[in-house]
Order: sequence, then C-alpha cells, then structure tokens
Amino acid sequence: MDQEPKKTALADVHYHDYLQLDKILDAQHPESLKQNVSAHDEMLFIIIHQAYELWFKQLHHEADSVVDIMKKPSINDNSPELQTVVHRMNRMVVILRVLIHQIDILETMTPMDFLDFRDMLRPASGFQSWQFKLLEAKLGLKFEYRHGKEYYTAQLRKEHVDLIKNAENSPSFLLLVNEWLERMPLFDDRELWKNFTAGKEANQNNEHPFWFAYKKSYTNSLAEAEKNNIEAFDEVFFHQKESHYNFSAGANRAALFIMLYRGYPLLQVPFQIMNNLLEIDEQLSTWRHRHMNMVHRMIGTRIGTGGSSGKDYLKAAADKHYIFKEVAQLTSFLIERRKLPQLPKEVERKLGFVV
Repeated sequence: MDQEPKKTALADVHYHDYLQLDKILDAQHPESLKQNVSAHDEMLFIIIHQAYELWFKQLHHEADSVVDIMKKPSINDNSPELQTVVHRMNRMVVILRVLIHQIDILETMTPMDFLDFRDMLRPASGFQSWQFKLLEAKLGLKFEYRHGKEYYTAQLRKEHVDLIKNAENSPSFLLLVNEWLERMPLFDDRELWKNFTAGKEANQNNEHPFWFAYKKSYTNSLAEAEKNNIEAFDEVFFHQKESHYNFSAGANRAALFIMLYRGYPLLQVPFQIMNNLLEIDEQLSTWRHRHMNMVHRMIGTRIGTGGSSGKDYLKAAADKHYIFKEVAQLTSFLIERRKLPQLPKEVERKLGFVV
C-alpha cells in the first residue's frame, strides 16, 4: 500500500529575516561618508526618501488592486467588491497623510545642515522618482496635462520610462470610474419616472424628467451674478463640445446624482468612492505644496539638484496636476437638500428605501 509523502517541516520565520532587515538597514550609504565630510543630517535625508519610496510601493499595491476590481464589466454597487475599493482608497488617503507629515521630520534639518551635503547629490533629484510619476499615471494624470511634459521623463532610466508610458496607455483608475458611472441604470428606464410629477413638462424636448426638474431648481437657486452657470450646466451634463473632459456627460450626471442623494442605501458606497477621489487629490495637492514650501525654505530661489527651477517648477506642477478636478467642480451644481426634487417611489425602491 502506497504511503503518503512526508510533509516537509517549514522553517521557523524570524522577524529579522522576514523583513530582510540586513538589506534594509544596509541600504544607507551617505555620500558625505564616502568623501570623509561631516554631514550629520544626510542620514535623515536618505531614510526619509527611502520611506517615501516604500510608501509609494504600497500605494501602487493598493492602486493596482482597485483598478483590477473596477476593470470588471459589471459591479454590484452593493457588493463586497465595491466596499473593498472604498476600503483601499481610504488606506491610500491615510498613507498620503503620512507622506505629508514626514515633511515635518525633514524640516528639522536646517538649510545649513542641507548645504553640508547638497552638492554631493548632483544630479540626483526627487524629480527622478519614477514611482511617483507612475502612480500619477495609474490614477489618471494624462501626459498632455503634465507640467513640463517635454522633459518629465528625461532623467529617468529607460525601463522606468517604459513603465510610465505603458500606464499612460492603459485604462487608468479615472477612466474606469468614468465607465462605472456611465453604467448607472436609473435614467435609462423611463418607466421608473412615470410618476415623477416635478418633471411633467420635460416631454416638450424629450428631456429626461428628472434633469428637466433639477435644472429648473438649480436655475432658481442661482444669484444674479451666477446666471452664466446655466451654460456651464448644459455643457458639463449634456452638450460637451470640448475634448478636454475626463468624465463624459453621462458620468457627470451619475456623479452629481450620487452626491445629491447619497443618503439612499445603494448610493452610500458610490458616494464614498466619489469623496475619496476628492480626498486623494487634496492630499496629493497638499503634499506637493508642502514639498514646494520646504524646498523654498531650504534652497530659496536656487535651482534643484536635478537642474529644475526648484520652487517655481514645483508650484507650477502643484497648480496643474489635479487628477480628479472634474469631480470637485461638480459641487458648483449642487442645490440645498431641502430643494431637491422628491424621487418617485419606484426610484426609491431601486435605491433601497422602499420595499
């Protein structure tokens, strides 16, 4: 009778080996030590930037996972999968806050402390952080919207440029969110809105009754100086003539509806996704501005070690590199909760409040 093969005993896992601390703790080699120059704060400088790159790696891990989920052709908006997306986006936001707080530690280094070793770093620069550029591309920052796009990869190694270009040519998280929003089924079924009395006049131009009623309420909510917003409303939600939009008109309508009626059970998780998009952009912007101010504090108006214009470059990039800015702009089209059109029972049933 055949005997079962003996199971090989697994070796005990040791904390030091599991974390590969030999590699990590032997990864700090200050240039000042090599040149026998006293520069105490270079060790801090190295460790801070290594920590940044490790956190960038974790952000990639989270971003890749939510992209994989959002790639699916259909997602139940009340499913564990969508809740996983929210959970991992929340984690990304918290990590970005940690990146901002790390600047507090770096700023314990004075400008004179930095000058002790700064010239030894040339031409190394944070501008060469391919992981950060790759993260921006995965989230949805398009090449044409980058500041200094003509040289933003000039100092990177070819294998890293290839990774970034591949990400730019692959479906980004921004694109996948747009496609997910476009699949909102509520407005395709006119039967759901047959008892929607607020939009009875909509049939004149075959407009959807809800959007006809909402535009009327929105128009009435505007101050005289805001009347031009009506043209913007039509442009954003119905007649997009420009090619610069990342969200389609249908996706914008779905996103606004989620913001307006987020209290309904089926819209609570989608609202958290929309809110996390804003949080990610806000934290990235805060990190860029803190970085810019820290650079100005350290080197004033001098050029960066990588040859950039230092603070001026960072400020221009910070002002331009908003990935989810269209979501933020939707708040221009909100109205007070008490003035929202009352949804018909058929729609409320779909959203989970009526059985």
